[in-house]
Amino acid sequence: MTAQPHVPVLIVGGSLVGLSAALFLARQGVPALVVEQRAALSPHPRTRGVNPRSMELLRSAGLEERLHRLPSARLLARNSGVRLARSLAGPELGAFREEYYREVRSDLSDLSPSTWCLCHQNELEAVLREAAEQAGAEVRFDTEFVSCTQDGGPDGGPDGGPDGSVTAELLDRRTGRTRSVRARYLVGADGSGSAVRRELGVPFPGEGELGRFLAVHFRADLAEQLGDRRFVMCYTFNSQVRGALIPLDNAREWRLDVVLDASGPGADPRTFTPERCTELVRAAAGVPDLAVEVLGTTPWTAAAKVADAFRVGRAFLAGDAAHVMPPSGAFGSNAGLQDAHNLAWKLAAALAGQAGPALLDSYQDERRPVCAATVRQAVLRQRDRPRGGDRSADRGLPPGIVDDAAIWFGGRYRSAVLATEAGPGPVEEDGVWTDEPRGLPGTRAPHVHLRDAAGDRSTLDLFGPAPVLLTGALPGGWPAAATAVAAARGVPLRVCSVGGPDGPADPTGTWAKAYGVTEEGAVLVRPDGVVAWRSPGAAHDPEAALRRALGLLLGR
Repeated sequence: MTAQPHVPVLIVGGSLVGLSAALFLARQGVPALVVEQRAALSPHPRTRGVNPRSMELLRSAGLEERLHRLPSARLLARNSGVRLARSLAGPELGAFREEYYREVRSDLSDLSPSTWCLCHQNELEAVLREAAEQAGAEVRFDTEFVSCTQDGGPDGGPDGGPDGSVTAELLDRRTGRTRSVRARYLVGADGSGSAVRRELGVPFPGEGELGRFLAVHFRADLAEQLGDRRFVMCYTFNSQVRGALIPLDNAREWRLDVVLDASGPGADPRTFTPERCTELVRAAAGVPDLAVEVLGTTPWTAAAKVADAFRVGRAFLAGDAAHVMPPSGAFGSNAGLQDAHNLAWKLAAALAGQAGPALLDSYQDERRPVCAATVRQAVLRQRDRPRGGDRSADRGLPPGIVDDAAIWFGGRYRSAVLATEAGPGPVEEDGVWTDEPRGLPGTRAPHVHLRDAAGDRSTLDLFGPAPVLLTGALPGGWPAAATAVAAARGVPLRVCSVGGPDGPADPTGTWAKAYGVTEEGAVLVRPDGVVAWRSPGAAHDPEAALRRALGLLLGR
């Protein structure tokens, strides 16, 4: 066994969530070590679809334009919607349209500066890795997590003092040697079968099998059958195949997700030979003599689970290690990316000695209820998806299902580091989603169009590594109070007076209404773009008010 120098954060899992966590930490000045048991990033397209909220987070990391320039994103830029058909060449049964479903090309400009990006996951992960490494992270492949121990207090938690740590045993799969790595914190982002979660002893309850599928990656020239249609997915229903055709380049590269039977010869993915897969592809395409090259197959299971805990001492779970959900709605990987964004700035604050115990506790308090509610929405969507296109055109919103945009932008966190303030009632039984956040503490800071010397921008572009205090055109004593409180706390705090002489212009005159304050009010926004506290108007003692607000934000 060989020793490894101490690292601030060890991330187990070098896929989308682990790489995102490394990038967001690096942008906070924290160089994480990422270990991945595979020899390299996966070359397979796998999932795709970065939703607008996740694109906002990647925009904050400077990657938005780069992702839209990726080959798959350019090829699929016009794709939108879900179709139903007997086969690709056969008669269409219609388009999937429900009140809650927002097509990829829906106009969201009033809600967000960002749009969907239909890039393939392998391309996205390559960009995340490069950006994370350039920012200071290290990514190490062929390295398997074996076990870990924690010290620094009875639960290994932050109250154990500055020397508390997690010691992980890692196996070099190339040499067979193990090494010991000490880290202040550990993040398990190692997927649904998480070794970190098992090591921590965290139960993973839920529905383990909502459906079984085989993803067939293939090449075939279907440009003629596709025509000028540009969809995200086409469900195919006929006597030979039930599945979903997914275009990867709108011409020759495709994926067919085939429904596996519960029992019998159609239940075992090992029986799906290249010849059998070819016949299924031909049936889905509606071309009996289609020339097909099967590139590979991957069995997968739709499940719905949420870990009982997202934090155990100094170890945290994120992404599929913490929650899994059916692909309906494309929420899964996006929820994982948002886990990483919520956690990164909190770990950075703790490492800098700025945070109290409540800040790290808030990761589980905030993310677990939202993720559990998101899992439920994905399950409801899967059960509501049409079977054969036989649906009533005027059913209305199905019970329990929430509009896509409310899930992307309308979640509300509740934790000890957020101000408590009454707001409009939730739009569903989970108590998480609201369609009128209006700057409520615990909600995403609203997007408002602004303008400065550099041109048009969004309020979301104002948020970064440090908390931001937004004030209006009549900021009064807020800027001076922010300077004094930040200096006393030893914490960076930016001030931006929207519509003020030194701040961006508010051409629509809507920022104050969007944030639920007057031009004399103030809003404290966390580094993850979540409203922590607000004062609707001027304060009698703005310095005292901000001292309490910043202490609340940092869990102190």
